Amino acid sequence: MLNIHNLSISFGGEYLFEEIAFRLNAGDRVGLIGKNGAGKSTMLKLLSKDIEPDTGVIASDKDVKIGFLRQDIDFVQGRTVLEEAYQAFEEIKSLELKMDEINHQLASRTDYESEAYHDIMVSLNDVTHRYDILGGYRYQGETEKVLIGLGFKRDDFNKLTDSFSGGWRMRIELAKLLLQNNDVLLLDEPTNHLDIESIIWLEQFLSSYSGVVVIVSHDKMFLDNVTNRTIEISLGKAYDYNKPYSEYLELRSEIREQQLAAQKNQEKQIQNTEKLIEKFRAKASKASMAQSLIKKLDKIDRIEVDEDDNAVMNIQFPISLQPGKVVVEAEHVSKNYGDKHVLEDINLLIERGVKTAFVGQNGQGKTTLAKMIIGEIPYKGNIKLGHNVQLGYFAQNQAEYLDGEITILDTMINAANETNRTKVRDILGSFLFRGDDVDKKVKVLSGGERNRLALAKMLLQPFNVLVMDEPTNHLDIKSKNVLKEALKNFEGTLLLVSHDRDFLQGLTDTVYEFKDRKIKEYLGDINYYLDARNAENFRAIEKKDEVAKSNQKDNTSNALSYEAQKKIKSLQNRLSKTERQITDLENEIATIDVDMAANYDEVIARPNFFDSYQKKKDDLEQLMLQWEEIQEEIEKASV
Repeated sequence: MLNIHNLSISFGGEYLFEEIAFRLNAGDRVGLIGKNGAGKSTMLKLLSKDIEPDTGVIASDKDVKIGFLRQDIDFVQGRTVLEEAYQAFEEIKSLELKMDEINHQLASRTDYESEAYHDIMVSLNDVTHRYDILGGYRYQGETEKVLIGLGFKRDDFNKLTDSFSGGWRMRIELAKLLLQNNDVLLLDEPTNHLDIESIIWLEQFLSSYSGVVVIVSHDKMFLDNVTNRTIEISLGKAYDYNKPYSEYLELRSEIREQQLAAQKNQEKQIQNTEKLIEKFRAKASKASMAQSLIKKLDKIDRIEVDEDDNAVMNIQFPISLQPGKVVVEAEHVSKNYGDKHVLEDINLLIERGVKTAFVGQNGQGKTTLAKMIIGEIPYKGNIKLGHNVQLGYFAQNQAEYLDGEITILDTMINAANETNRTKVRDILGSFLFRGDDVDKKVKVLSGGERNRLALAKMLLQPFNVLVMDEPTNHLDIKSKNVLKEALKNFEGTLLLVSHDRDFLQGLTDTVYEFKDRKIKEYLGDINYYLDARNAENFRAIEKKDEVAKSNQKDNTSNALSYEAQKKIKSLQNRLSKTERQITDLENEIATIDVDMAANYDEVIARPNFFDSYQKKKDDLEQLMLQWEEIQEEIEKASV
C-alpha cells in the first residue's frame, strides 16, 4: 500500500533520519519504536503527508485513504458527541448543505416550467444521487452503532465533547477513523490517557483490522498484543523485523551478538593479512605477493555492527527534609462535579516513606483525589497534610504548562532559585539535554522530550512527598525504566496514578483501587493486588468483569423454560440468516452504485435497470424491518 524509498528529513541542519526505506502492506501491524526525539512522530507526519521530506518518496496505491490519530486531539468546542463523530463524513455533510440550499431555492420559486427551475431539479437529482451512493441515508445509524460499540450510551450522544475526559475523546476520534473506512491507520500514542477497558477494545479492533496499522507506543504489553512487525528508528537508521516488540528485542540482540562475533573474526583476518603484507614488503622477491594481498584487503567488505543508542537519563529525587510519620490524612472526603458524584466518604491515611499506587478505570476519581491532596480543587470533608510535608506534583499534562516560546535553558533558569541556579546545566545533562540542545525552543521538542524537561524542572523545587499522575505518558521505554529506578531509590513518600503494570511492578507497596465512588486498599505491591483480584493483568481484570456479567445473563437464560430456550434459539437462527441477507443486499447495491459512478449511461441502459435497482432497495428496507421484529421477539422471549 505504501512504499517508502530513501526518506530523509533534517531540522536545523541535522538529519533526524537519512535514506530510510521500507514497504507497508495490507495486514501489517507495525510498532514504530525508538527513543524520545528519534523521529517516530515525525515519521507518522510524513506518512500522513502532514509534512514533506527533504529527500525521498512515499508512493502509495491509487485512492489509499489514510487516518491519523495524533497525540493531541483538538476538538472544536460546542459540538456534541454525535456532531463530532459525524465529522468523519465530510462529503456527506457538504452534500446535505447543498440539498438544503437547493430545496430552499425550490420552495421559494414558482416558475415551474422555466429552464432555470429545470436546471435546479437536475442539480438536486445529481446531488441526491451522489448522497445515496456515499451512504448518506445510512451514516447516522452506522455512527450510533460504532459509538455504542465503543462504550458510549445513547444518553451520551447529545452531550458536549467538552464534558468528556481525554480517554473518552480519544474514543470519539477512534470512532471517526473507523467510520471513514481508512486503508492505513497511523496511531501516535493511542493508549495515553486511555483506561484499561478502552485499551482492550483498541487491541481487539486492531487485531482484526485488515489494512495497515502503524503504532507509536511505549506500552510494551500493548505492542506485544497488537503488532506483528517492529521498525525501530535509532541514530538516523531504521531496523525492520517481522516480530512483535519483545520478540524483536531478543532477535535484534542475537543479530548484534552475531555481528560482533563476525566483526571480531574479520578483524583477526585483517590483522594477519596486514602482518603478511609488512613481512613481504621487505623482500623484493615477495613484492608482487604483497601487492596481491593489498588488493585483496581493499576488496574486503567490512562487517558493520548495528549502532545502539544507549544514552539514558540519570535521575535522582532527593528529599528536602524529613516529614512527620503521617504525611496525608483524609477523612470523610467527597467530590462531585454538578450532579456527577465522583468520590463519596473517602478515608485515607498515607505514612512517611510508603509508595502507593492509585489504579482503576478513567473517571473513577484517581486524578481528582490527587488534585485534592495537593490543594488544586475544592472538596467536601477534611484533608490534612502532616508536619513538614512539602509536596512535589507531576500532572498528566505537566508538559503543557511549559512555555513553548522560550528555550530549554531559560525554562530551567526561570524556575531555579539562588541556591540551585548553578546546577541547572548539570540537571539538564542528566536528562539528556546537552550542548547546543539547551538552546532549542520548547515548542520544537517531542512529547517525550517535553516530559523529560518537566521532570527536570520539578527537581528545582524542594519536596519530600511526590504525587505523580501518569508520568510515563510519552516517555520512551528506556526512559521509563530509568524513571522507575529513580522512584525506587526515592527515600520520600510516593503517590502514583498509573495504568502501566510494567511500570508499577516492584515499585509500590500499597495499592488503592478506585471503583464506584469508593476506594479499596490492598496492602501489597501491584502483583499482590492482581493476585487478590485473581487475574494475571489489568486486562484480565476487565475481562473477568465482562465474564461475570455474561455469566449473569447465562444464569438468567438457564432459568427460562426449555420451550422458551428453544424459541430463542430458533429466533437467533432467523436473525443470523436475516443479517446475512442484509449484508449480501448491501454489497450488491454498493457494487451497482460504484458501477453507476463510473459508467452511469451504460449501467442505466440495462433492461429494467431502475425496476431491479429499486426492488433491491425495497427488499433491503423490508429485511431491516424484519430484523427489528425478530430482535424484539428475542427480547420478549428472554424476559
